[in-house]
Amino acid sequence: MICAAESVMGGAGGLDEQLLRERAKVRWTKVPRQVLAFYYGWYGNPTTSGRWVHWEEVDEQNKTIGSSTHYPALGPYDSHDPKVLAQHCRWAKEAGVTGFIVSWWAQNDFHDRGLPLLLEAAQQAGLAVTVYFEIVPPHEAPHRENALRDVLYLLERYGKHPAWLRVDGKPVLFIYGRAIGQIKLDGWLWVIMEANRKYAGGAVFIGDQISPQAARVFDGVHTYNPTGRTAGKSVADIRAWARATFPQWVQTAGEGRIACVTIIPGYDDSKLGRPAPRPITARHNGETYRALWEEAIAANPDWVLLTSWNEWHEGSEIEPSVENGERELKTTAAFAPKFLALKPRGS
Repeated sequence: MICAAESVMGGAGGLDEQLLRERAKVRWTKVPRQVLAFYYGWYGNPTTSGRWVHWEEVDEQNKTIGSSTHYPALGPYDSHDPKVLAQHCRWAKEAGVTGFIVSWWAQNDFHDRGLPLLLEAAQQAGLAVTVYFEIVPPHEAPHRENALRDVLYLLERYGKHPAWLRVDGKPVLFIYGRAIGQIKLDGWLWVIMEANRKYAGGAVFIGDQISPQAARVFDGVHTYNPTGRTAGKSVADIRAWARATFPQWVQTAGEGRIACVTIIPGYDDSKLGRPAPRPITARHNGETYRALWEEAIAANPDWVLLTSWNEWHEGSEIEPSVENGERELKTTAAFAPKFLALKPRGS
């Protein structure tokens, strides 16, 4: 999942000005700080799920996985194993992560069936959970009605759970760039207005597109992964890019919208057979992540997003691995409390 290059885009054509005027009345100020990690509940193994899911060419003796850049300290685990979820939540809480943004694809699929288990574990640990709405179901065509159906399903089934991420009492949903591209900004403008009309109390939508147009449609904007801009760079160059770019992201969100800055420990999806060249961002022995944390705090967003907790296929995980140990968790624990201690933006 790479969308930094694609996220700063979007035209205003086709947007309903009357609906935009209604959206402009919604303003978010003094939003509580959050440190949220993108989370993947798509892993399965024969012990728990009866088969391998997402893990491929597993060699537990030599600690290698064909579809993973690194090897998890917990081994090739199952996302439906309550013990694994409890450990993830403990680690995250200890590191200062306040919640997970969980990849979600369809009603009653593998990801959806695991969500109640994660919500229970998160509630026990004092973490928040929301979803990353990955795709609008096609059903002949990716119509906005299909998106609305799934949004309402999520809100009605999970939105009132004690562990669900909220702002001012309203449940939060993150929308991935692919889903935005399917029905465009005008489609999501309609979905948001209809969801807020049909779901009592309304909801908060954070869109994966950093543009002035998207900031008029969504309650907040973000990008999933900046590796397209950091690939191949030294730590100094990564820091310089972040110092110039992160404040622009916050400025683009503007006043009244939730501003997010996304940071990564590194990125390496070279084991997935994707077309070369790949946008690999080196970890530089942990210095990439430290530099991005420092620049994120300096940019003063509302929320810092971490890509990722456990996207093992793309080598962006901060979850402990055989190769990197707990290094990125320790870095998170060093910086997250500093960010969370800041007064809300606009105070």
